[in-house]
Amino acid sequence: MDETREQVMSLIEKVRPYLIRDGGDIEVVNVEDGIVYVRMLGACDGCIALDVTLKQGIETMLLENVPGVIAVIDVD
Repeated sequence: MDETREQVMSLIEKVRPYLIRDGGDIEVVNVEDGIVYVRMLGACDGCIALDVTLKQGIETMLLENVPGVIAVIDVD
């Protein structure tokens, strides 16, 4: 596992309990060329607040803390 993926996984593990508390979860599918591909699970899948959670929460956190990350994309 490369350093970028390790940093991404570490930060995702820090936010995961908050998603689980609300009935959801997140799975990192891939990290490639600065893009983090995730799958939102449980209550997060299809939630009306998904865009806010993903873009203003998770993506912002990763952009600020993991060099080289340029975007987070939800895959279905």
